[in-house]
Amino acid sequence: MPPPPSSLPPRVLPNLVSCSRRAVTSAATAAAAAYSTAVAAGGGGGGGRPLRYAVLGAGFAGLSVAWHLLKHSPKGSRVRVDIYDESGIGGGASGVSGGLLHPFYGRVLNSGKSVWICCVARSKRMEPLGQMELAKMRPLSGEGNSLGIIRPPTSEKTADILLESCSLQVLDSDEAQCLIPGLCVPLNFAVYMPLALNINPKKYLQVALFFACQNMSDEASLSSSEQKECKLYNEHVDDLQQLAGDYDSVIICLGARASSLPELTNKLPLRTCRGVIAEFQLPSDTIETYGSQSPSILSDAWLAFQGPRTVSIGSTWQWKSENYSSSVSDDEALNAMEELLPKASAVYPGITKWKFVQARAGIRAMPPLTANGSLPLLGCLNDVIGKRSNCSFWLVGGLGARGLLFHGLAGKLTAKAVISCDENLIPPEFTCWKEP
Repeated sequence: MPPPPSSLPPRVLPNLVSCSRRAVTSAATAAAAAYSTAVAAGGGGGGGRPLRYAVLGAGFAGLSVAWHLLKHSPKGSRVRVDIYDESGIGGGASGVSGGLLHPFYGRVLNSGKSVWICCVARSKRMEPLGQMELAKMRPLSGEGNSLGIIRPPTSEKTADILLESCSLQVLDSDEAQCLIPGLCVPLNFAVYMPLALNINPKKYLQVALFFACQNMSDEASLSSSEQKECKLYNEHVDDLQQLAGDYDSVIICLGARASSLPELTNKLPLRTCRGVIAEFQLPSDTIETYGSQSPSILSDAWLAFQGPRTVSIGSTWQWKSENYSSSVSDDEALNAMEELLPKASAVYPGITKWKFVQARAGIRAMPPLTANGSLPLLGCLNDVIGKRSNCSFWLVGGLGARGLLFHGLAGKLTAKAVISCDENLIPPEFTCWKEP
């Protein structure tokens, strides 16, 4: 089965954005009401216990939810967010992603922009920026990283998809090869995305996003009227009910592993897909290097350059895999190279001079294909698992290969719904997976 199409139906984007804006507006009132109820019950403010949230998973989705819970909790509240992940920050598929972020989905990206703004600002030790600009995120990329992304279409179908997108520049063959000497341009034109980035996923998760959560907690501790805590526990959670007595809400952001929880076995319409990424380097005796100002390449295989002598190439698509290990056997690595190198060399023949170094892998949790495209699964799980306590359960899942893109929006919508105890704040496109 081929990877899912690289664009959402245009009719979905305005709807998601408008719903997101309505969520921001209505959540403030709902959150205040929910907070007042919690205070009256002895939690969240005054001398009672703080509102406590458990977030399962420390990847893109989990850390985004944690950050938004801290950010959007009502003024004067006492909030504690505990993050559980036995593999640590970015230990799952998020940490082995390619990190290519392009402006195909500018509206979706912009709708979740607040987490980007804060993380970028904090990573630069600056005050939050006034607007989200992709160019501002370059401190999160690898050292000497390439600028932008270029895609030379290899078929008329991919060309049509690209030309319907936004924030793009169409280059002829000479212009494209000026950016990347030796680039092969099968259809005599290429699409250049100058604002696109190749973000280092581990650095973004560990240095920027988790740091932003901790920093928000530290800032709140200076206030006499509110208290915010965020802690990470390298622990495995195998039973949701064991957390129910200690938390007001549990938000499950475990990717493909969510289905392994006994309460959710065979209840989530997720498709698993293992992806292998291969890392190559130029031999030390090779004088010619990849241009420090040249973009990364997006094609049937993507080439994410991390400096003039290192590149990651991805990704394979092994559907229905149950291999959750990030380690890659010699046979699996060989099969990945046999699949990826012909695709990579079709647009960048010079890759044949590079030497294989290592491979890494992760399991994507792919959402079902619907009339609205492949959208993440969000929403309250109380009816799905059968609520047996005052604790509510929520899901952020199915981000698939678009975790970097969707985590800001998905985290914001979910956090606001959790704080407000109102699933209706999440657009129905994200919750319709629960319908019979």
